[in-house]
Amino acid sequence: MSGDSFLLDTNIVLYLLDGDKTLSEFLFNKNLYISFITEIELLGYSKISSKEKQIVKSFIEDCIVIDVNNEIKRDAISIRSKYNVKLGDCLIAATAAFTGFPFVTSDKGFEKIKEIDLVLYQK
Repeated sequence: MSGDSFLLDTNIVLYLLDGDKTLSEFLFNKNLYISFITEIELLGYSKISSKEKQIVKSFIEDCIVIDVNNEIKRDAISIRSKYNVKLGDCLIAATAAFTGFPFVTSDKGFEKIKEIDLVLYQK
């Protein structure tokens, strides 16, 4: 792993869209990936305005979205049963395990998942 690629959790994308300078500087010129779950969470938010949706879509276009595959499904099943995490979180964690990229999140609940390379961001 070169250190140029990161998988972002939904909360990190929201921080970036909100103008978090520390995150922006840390992730500047990096290859950014998101899980299809993050895409769904961002665009499926019921209170998102048309303008916000356009901003989110533009951000997503600058990322690489990782879709589900058999390996991610298998890992998600294992992670969910081993750590008892929510369905969305186990799919995102399985995506992180699949890519091997550091997973950037501010959700401390991911600390228990040993199969991922966690970068815990604290505001």
